[in-house]
Amino acid sequence: MAWLVLVVSGVLESVWAVALGKSEGFSSFAPSALFLVALTASMAGLAYAMRTLPIGTAYAIWVAIGASLTVAFGMISGDESAGLLKILLLVGLVSCVVGLKLTH
Repeated sequence: MAWLVLVVSGVLESVWAVALGKSEGFSSFAPSALFLVALTASMAGLAYAMRTLPIGTAYAIWVAIGASLTVAFGMISGDESAGLLKILLLVGLVSCVVGLKLTH
């Protein structure tokens, strides 16, 4: 259960990161509200997962999921350039997350 909560929390990290970028310095209500809700849920899920998973592993996986999804969203939406090297590095990051899960 902790692993599932951790993955969902990582996805929510990406949601709050994108919402923060769209909030225009908290001047736009909807993205600001989404940021606060996603941030709270993401942190709560991370805290829950850390009760049973090693802190270093849980945090690394949470950050990697959030960062890779945020970059992928930026590339898909056109806000960020997509290049072969960048995509390969994201694949490497995801591979490292899978490796952390497999070694647990």
